[in-house]
Amino acid sequence: MRVEGPDETWLPSRYGGLGGPPGEDSRGTRRRGERRGDAGVAGNARLTAANAAVLLVLLAAEGVTILRVHQLLSPHVFIGVVLIPPVLLKVASTTWRFARYYTGAPAYRRKGPPPVLLRLLGPVVVILTLVLLFSGVGLLLVSRQWLPLLLKLHKASFVLWFGAMTIHVLGHLGKVFRLAPRDWLRRTRREVTGAGTRQWLIAASLVAGVLLGFVLLSHMGHWLSTAPGAGQ
Repeated sequence: MRVEGPDETWLPSRYGGLGGPPGEDSRGTRRRGERRGDAGVAGNARLTAANAAVLLVLLAAEGVTILRVHQLLSPHVFIGVVLIPPVLLKVASTTWRFARYYTGAPAYRRKGPPPVLLRLLGPVVVILTLVLLFSGVGLLLVSRQWLPLLLKLHKASFVLWFGAMTIHVLGHLGKVFRLAPRDWLRRTRREVTGAGTRQWLIAASLVAGVLLGFVLLSHMGHWLSTAPGAGQ
């Protein structure tokens, strides 16, 4: 018996079992793709914010050692080295957002860019942070003749970094406080898939930093023997 009437257009036999008019399945696929893209943007934002919170704690501890760096040289070196993997993770997550936005990924375009000042300041903060951290590591490894030049670079980069980082932190602090806890709270962690992966990435970066810190602390003797007054 053939079914007649307006509902006939929805019969699977008319559309190869799709259960809807032409284009409905493609629209559903597009919506699913958009939801996945938006989840990727949200996951990236959560990873960046949670990692930034970890970095703020480490930077605060490093700041305490700067106040009496000669007496606290070992903690200063250790925390500075621990910072490196989390910093690289943050550079990776923000670079991913930058690249996806400027290559036209729809979800990232919908999210939009940061404010212009923060967007322009971002690469400066990244460069100064890397120069500061790796010049500090270099002080533990280079020969005596390079120590004065590298020490000047380390100190100069710190002054520039501190000014740029202050603006950067103030510009993002609200977002960090809002997003950083969401992967760690039961009521919000399931809103965006991948919370466990993001947590493991942050934990792994900290473990890698601690291990690297203990390895490089063994080079403290080199620093103290070649430049015992440099930390003053």
